[in-house]
Amino acid sequence: MNPIEKVVHHVDAFQQGHSATALLFGVVKKFGDDSAGSLAALLAYYGFLSVFPLLLLLITLLGLFFSHDATLQHRVVNSALAQFPIVGKQLAGPHGISSLRAGSVPGLAVGLIGLGWGSMGVTQAGQRAMAEVWNVPGENRPGFMSRLGRSLELLGILAFDVIVSTALAGFVTIGGSMMWTRAVAIVAGLLVNIALFVLGFRVLTPKSVETRSLVTGAVLAALGWSVLQNGGIWLVGHQLRHASQVYGYFASILGLISFLFLAAEITLYSAELNVVRERHLYPRSIVQPPLTDADRDVLEAIVYQGKRRPEQLVQVHFSDRTRGE
Repeated sequence: MNPIEKVVHHVDAFQQGHSATALLFGVVKKFGDDSAGSLAALLAYYGFLSVFPLLLLLITLLGLFFSHDATLQHRVVNSALAQFPIVGKQLAGPHGISSLRAGSVPGLAVGLIGLGWGSMGVTQAGQRAMAEVWNVPGENRPGFMSRLGRSLELLGILAFDVIVSTALAGFVTIGGSMMWTRAVAIVAGLLVNIALFVLGFRVLTPKSVETRSLVTGAVLAALGWSVLQNGGIWLVGHQLRHASQVYGYFASILGLISFLFLAAEITLYSAELNVVRERHLYPRSIVQPPLTDADRDVLEAIVYQGKRRPEQLVQVHFSDRTRGE
């Protein structure tokens, strides 16, 4: 055994011998086993394609139902755009997204339905990602109509988020620059984010997974989302200001894609934490063989995940130990 291998074995023994490091490495290892980086990229892609239809849908509906209250429209739109600090100001500007206009009611209805359908890509990708993270077999995954219903539920959660964000922004405005109002708004915003992530995880995750198993990761995801939003505000204020002068909207687009990808990765790492804790999928081994029990459990789950039909029989065997159904 060369010196490098000795060091790796010592590190492996250390991380397996301590619960905190074993849990952390178990999450990272399972993230890689599930190819969750590719799932995050897919979420970012569909998220990018869904942002603009969702904003256009929101602005159009506000124009239809609150046409006589321009102040309310402005507050709601700004609250929605504040979720995307990278491009929020550009979209709110004079050349940003304007409402959908149609010459007839049927034409407007078709346009709204098209926007709603186009914005569901990210919700469908989110359901697939959660099923992959929890290694749910294909035969146990929800069908098309069930997935469609869950997509509508998630859009409702997003709409509720905009309403609450508008209310919190109004509270801060009324309180002025007083520190206590801002502190209350930050804490309240964090609690709202936690509740929304719990609901979001519940909607996206197959029902075979209990809700109590989703709370820890949802809290972590909410904290990460809050930090990412504040980091995005700092990035816009200090880093992208000059880049936008050189690259124009291209810099903002790259910033939005990076923002969405980081948000997706944070969300999936948090979901992986739920799985690893719930199924005790740690400690995992860095150098193999030997495989740990957690290694075998993860590898088995990945195989069973590929099962598509009840008639299909799947078994898993290991050379040093026989396991399977």
